[in-house]
Amino acid sequence: MTKVKICGLKEPEHVLCAVNAGADFVGFVFAPSRRQITVEQAARLAELVPAHVKKVGVFVNPSEAEVREAFEKVPLDYVQYHGNEDPDFIKKLGCPSIKAFSIRDAKDVEKAAGYQADYYLFDAPGTDYAGGSGKVFDWSLLERLSIPREKVILAGGLNPANVRQAVAAVQPFAVDVSSGVEKNGKKCCELIQSFIQAAAASTQTVRINERK
Repeated sequence: MTKVKICGLKEPEHVLCAVNAGADFVGFVFAPSRRQITVEQAARLAELVPAHVKKVGVFVNPSEAEVREAFEKVPLDYVQYHGNEDPDFIKKLGCPSIKAFSIRDAKDVEKAAGYQADYYLFDAPGTDYAGGSGKVFDWSLLERLSIPREKVILAGGLNPANVRQAVAAVQPFAVDVSSGVEKNGKKCCELIQSFIQAAAASTQTVRINERK
C-alpha cells in the first residue's frame, strides 16, 4: 500500500481530516513559507495525531538548535531536510530523517546516494520557496534510481487527478502532497480525502498489473 503524507497542515480541522481519511504522515512546515507555523502551534496540532500517524517537521537549512527544539517539543517522528544540508549535519543530529532533493536533471537524482537517511523525497524545484511549487518534474529521471524504492517519497505537483499515474510510473514508498489538496491557498478536506482514496486505488492497480 502506497503511504500518503499530507504536508503543510496549519488548522486542526485539516489535521483531523487527514488523520481520519487515512494519512500515514502529516507534515508541519517550520521553514519560510505561506504554510509556516511555530513550534508551539505544531505542538497543539500534534495532540490531535494518533501514534500510528507519523509527524514530520519540514526545515530548510536549519540550525541544530532549531531542529532539536521542534523534535523534542512537538514532538516529531521525522525531520525533513529540504535545503542544502550536508550529510554530516544530518548524521550529527541523528534524528529519523527524510532528505529532500529538488529534481531538474539526473545529477540532482544522483545526489541522494551521498546521504544516509530513512527516506529520500524527490520534489520539483521550488519557486518562491524550497519545494511547494505545485509543479511536476520528469518522473522518468527516477527510472535508474540507486535508492531502494521502499525509501522513496515522491512529491511535486501531485493531486487527486494524477497521483495514480505517479504511483504507476515511480512505484514509491509514499507520495507527498500540499498544494494539490488546497483551494484558494487553504487545505480542502474533500481534496485530502480524494487524494488518499486515489493513492490507495493506484496501489491496487499496480498490484493487478504486476500479477498479469
